[in-house]
Amino acid sequence: MHEMILILDFGSQYTQLIARRIRELNVYCEIHPWNKIPELTPNIKGVILSGSPFSVRDSTSPKPNLDQIKGKLPLLGVCFGAQFLAHHFGGEVLPSTIREYGRAHLTQVDSGNILTKGMTQGSQVWMSHGDTIKIAPKNYKIIASTEDVEVAGYEIEGETTFGIQFHPEVYHSTEGKVLLKNFIVDICKCACDWTPDSFVEETTQKLRAQLGNDKVILGLSGGVDSSVAAVLLHKAIGSNLHCIFVDNGLLRKNEFASVLESYKGMGLNVKGVDASEKFYSALKDITDPELKRKAIGKVFVDVFDEESKKVEGAKWLGQGTIYPDVIESVSATGGPSQTIKSHHNVGGLPDYMQLHVVEPLRLLFKDEVRRIGQSLNIDSRILGRHPFPGPGLGIRILGEVTAEKVRILQEVDFIFIEGLKEDKLYDQVWQAGAIFLPIQSVGVMGDERTYENAVALRAVTSTDGMTADWCHLPYEFLAKISNRIINQVKGINRVTYDISSKPPATIEWE
Repeated sequence: MHEMILILDFGSQYTQLIARRIRELNVYCEIHPWNKIPELTPNIKGVILSGSPFSVRDSTSPKPNLDQIKGKLPLLGVCFGAQFLAHHFGGEVLPSTIREYGRAHLTQVDSGNILTKGMTQGSQVWMSHGDTIKIAPKNYKIIASTEDVEVAGYEIEGETTFGIQFHPEVYHSTEGKVLLKNFIVDICKCACDWTPDSFVEETTQKLRAQLGNDKVILGLSGGVDSSVAAVLLHKAIGSNLHCIFVDNGLLRKNEFASVLESYKGMGLNVKGVDASEKFYSALKDITDPELKRKAIGKVFVDVFDEESKKVEGAKWLGQGTIYPDVIESVSATGGPSQTIKSHHNVGGLPDYMQLHVVEPLRLLFKDEVRRIGQSLNIDSRILGRHPFPGPGLGIRILGEVTAEKVRILQEVDFIFIEGLKEDKLYDQVWQAGAIFLPIQSVGVMGDERTYENAVALRAVTSTDGMTADWCHLPYEFLAKISNRIINQVKGINRVTYDISSKPPATIEWE
């Protein structure tokens, strides 16, 4: 068993970022809800308490039992976690007179402390709290402060227990990785040996033990996640994996044929299924984004149920679900995280579908999936593809989805994506696509008035999909692509560019 850091989740949207930062140090970690603490096995080297939307002063706030952890294992409380360790062990937490959200700077930092060594006075940290620790318990030594928060970091004397008010896992905490490395390596004494190769080996063994000689059906999309999941499952169970690629009518231009072609020579057993008309029928007259996602998800499951019956003895449905999918649908561990939107490939299956779900990538972020893919020697053209939503163009067409709108958007999207590749911008972008807007606008073409559709182009930069910034594409490029779209795609007379970041927006519009 690998050394592991246990993260107790109190519902923070940042919890998965803590996990991601730890894994960047080649250390395995798991997230569990605060009220379902797993058995503390010898491989658990330390524990981190996450932030939370709750206040420790609320009677309904999480109150974990730390009897077997505090003072016995290295422990780090982050934001709410730090306030909990202060409030419930003799200190006082009160509402902040100045609520701190966003950037702050350390005015004092104990560079001699094992947790904060290497950090510098004045370094930027990221705050997100409405309460503050006004009085620390007597044996709590302050090791960091900001201009507005005296107790921004502390150590409990006589224990390897620490608390910090800021979020070291967030990119904007410029020395956050220094602090986390101090905790993981110097305090928890982790060996940092969790690598892509070790993940492949261990996951393959687990899948063999879990699946035995059972047959698995996997939905392929041509994207990174499903491709890596397929190769990993194939490595574990070989010919017992049956891959199905469904044409839901919401794919990019020519994608159905090109995806099937891309898997040739990989040794995978792949079947293509054209179910586009079923999806179009299910989406008729639906305009609400959540209802569209649910309708697409239902047909997706129905198609797989139908196809699974054609594979004698199939017992499992494999999916390429990854962490960002999970956290935006529901807490990855059943904790109290807020739901942002539902994903069709997250969660259980309806009772009538006699298949169990296996998700070998469920605990990985996108960049980790790509590293695993490299370890499996998957074609770089597949690993380098931008993420594409499971519901496809169905959530990039605002309003009712029709075959004609899909055709128009496919043409627009094709011009945009091929243009990015042509100008060598594709690899600088995390995700890009076009959105069909539910409006028409007046234009002029050939001295004649037009009243046609508008589209928005979207391109973002990101590392994990949890946060994203709009991509600063060259004006010359945008002008060229806009001109091509308007001239070549009948029905479009206006092109806009989305300059919203996540948060407050999401990457997709629906």
